Amino acid sequence: MEHVVLSFLLASAVILTAATVISGERVNETSATAELVWSKGKLESDLLSKPEPGNSDYLSAGADVDDHDDLDGGFSSLDGVLRWAIGHSDPAKLKESAEDVQRLSASELQKRQLEIKELIEKMNMPSDAQLMQIAIDDLNNSSSSLEDRQHLNKLGGLAIVIQELNHPDPDIRRLSAWVLGKACQNNPVVQKQILELGALTKLIKMVKSTSIEEAIKALYAVSALIRNNLSSQELFYAEAGDTMLQEILSNSSSDIRLHRKAVFLVADLVECQLENLARAESPFFRNRFFLKSVVDLTASTDLDLQEKALVAIKNLLQLKTTEALIFKDFCDLNGSLVRMRQQLLDLMASEDHRDYAVDLENLRREVELIFHEKLGKVMKVPTRRDISAPMQFL
Repeated sequence: MEHVVLSFLLASAVILTAATVISGERVNETSATAELVWSKGKLESDLLSKPEPGNSDYLSAGADVDDHDDLDGGFSSLDGVLRWAIGHSDPAKLKESAEDVQRLSASELQKRQLEIKELIEKMNMPSDAQLMQIAIDDLNNSSSSLEDRQHLNKLGGLAIVIQELNHPDPDIRRLSAWVLGKACQNNPVVQKQILELGALTKLIKMVKSTSIEEAIKALYAVSALIRNNLSSQELFYAEAGDTMLQEILSNSSSDIRLHRKAVFLVADLVECQLENLARAESPFFRNRFFLKSVVDLTASTDLDLQEKALVAIKNLLQLKTTEALIFKDFCDLNGSLVRMRQQLLDLMASEDHRDYAVDLENLRREVELIFHEKLGKVMKVPTRRDISAPMQFL
């Protein structure tokens, strides 16, 4: 029955819209949020049963992440239906219907509009929050392809999520940032769409939020948006994104999750620079205070953070513009690597941390080798056996 009602609704909407456009009148417009439609293969019953804001399922979606051509409904207002209907109608038939309906009086047109509104209300069309939940479900679907995610921009979907970055509720802002990050991850098409809608500036500001969870999800979105994307990285630097990263890394009281994401992004940015040598290097990579903030992370007791810091240092050392003496004298990289070696040797004695410590020691020694080569000192190159068996020092 609902399919029949929806078909009649869409047909009526097309006629009404065409009539009002031709006659110079306009149907009352609502926010662009009426147009969020990106669900794939769902029945109307699915669209009508999604949770509202405040529901724990809605607000917790994406909390642990890190970190279509077939449109099947999902309109939250009359305007959304009208735009969808007129955009998916045969132009010739639409014109014919419009000419017929022109003969209706103003009162008859108004009556038809009220009938359509009543039908929408009876069908209880899903809200923006419900539609966002549908998007989250689709993004969490491991079988969703890159092409599926690109359809988020159909009918203004991405614009709606970006608009929610300004929501007064930090949980809604956090969720919106996660949706954007998930959608554009390793997807140049969606990265470009989101950039053109001006989301990067908002996300960089959100990273400075007093809400740690919001800041973490915003930084996740920023990383996904600029990864392997030279144009977005240029905008990132223009928006002082490098300063934002340095503030996080140099602040010892920053949440460790922010430290991890920030230094991971640094490593990624430098790797992208190494892959595009013809591109001018950012002065950010030569800033001695920034370099020291990265090296200081190796003193952390968190092994994951230490590993990410080592990868960043390894990449930074390979840049032509970074100076070995700054790493040696100002950053005390040599002393940091020696202290880290002792820490890892101690961890190797523990059965729980032995394997990870061995892998980390291999990476530490690789960084040490690159560092000494950059200094121009002679150092024996470790053999394969040396690198694979650091336990010989015990």
